Amino acid sequence: MTARFYQTGTFAVGGRLLDEDNRSGQSDPERPNAITKGHRACQGCGEALGARYVLDAAVAASGGKLIAANGTGCLEVFSTPSPETSWRIPWIHSLFANAPSVATGVAAALRAKGRTDVRVVGQGGDGGTVDIGFACLSGMFERNDDVLYICYDNQGYMNTGVQRSAATPAGARTATSEPLGGHPGADFGEGKSAPLIAMAHEIPYVATATVAELRDLEQKVARAMEIHGARYIHVLVPCPLGWGHPTDQTIQIARLAKESGLFPVFEAVGGRITSVSHIRRKVPVEEYLRAQRRFAHLFAREGRPDVVARLQELADRNIERYGLLDDDGGDVSIDLLEALATAEKGAV
Repeated sequence: MTARFYQTGTFAVGGRLLDEDNRSGQSDPERPNAITKGHRACQGCGEALGARYVLDAAVAASGGKLIAANGTGCLEVFSTPSPETSWRIPWIHSLFANAPSVATGVAAALRAKGRTDVRVVGQGGDGGTVDIGFACLSGMFERNDDVLYICYDNQGYMNTGVQRSAATPAGARTATSEPLGGHPGADFGEGKSAPLIAMAHEIPYVATATVAELRDLEQKVARAMEIHGARYIHVLVPCPLGWGHPTDQTIQIARLAKESGLFPVFEAVGGRITSVSHIRRKVPVEEYLRAQRRFAHLFAREGRPDVVARLQELADRNIERYGLLDDDGGDVSIDLLEALATAEKGAV
């Protein structure tokens, strides 16, 4: 009897219902398992899922010849409790701030040895990427070093006690942005968009993704691995501990972030957007916010409808800016394959 798996209430298609060529790499029992059992990630950890999806796709795309440099943070701490490791690939950790620089050094060493067959991935959380390691990352972009850098964005310093980072959304409660006063939670106007800044460097490839759309994430990693030069993928990875949502709702929360417009999913080549992932069922931001305790203060007692309204304005601006509801892709103006070819010619 052939087993058939169905998922209800989602836009996903069970892997067993697809032709083998269209199935996710995670449905393959022979997948690389770059990060395997024994790690100490929390139940429902979006970062553990994201790292497994990304690195397995990168290993497959590189034929198993891959080296990863990892900044300090949750991913490094829960995957390498000394003297153990959950990594099954060559993996190096240095400091919180310098994963891009270490990855650059590894790539330079390989080039000096004539090893063009081995590829390099740098990775870190939003704290080590958008804040502490941002200068090193910008330098990597400016030099167009042959590194794919992945930011696993859980929107805070989760490993050290859920402090605010430059990727923490406005209105969110953290240990350093308390839900008090006239501006409860993280303030509006603070923080930065690392994907947009990466685009401003006009590097060969920039993309955003979430753990809710596995095939999209795998395809973007595979596409990035086909290119030489600096590449950046920013992956939204919900954190049950810091966000305060049930551990079995990680995928649903990531999907709501995209469907509300608060987290636009797109690709860009050479500083220009080439494709967007359209919203399939637009939801109000309130549906996303209410599912997380970090926004509970916006709905307690009389609530803060003014803050919710401002967050809805941000989502609506994203929807308009990126053409997330537009069938023709909004501002997308160039063919992706043509853009990739152009970027490849200009890469170092």
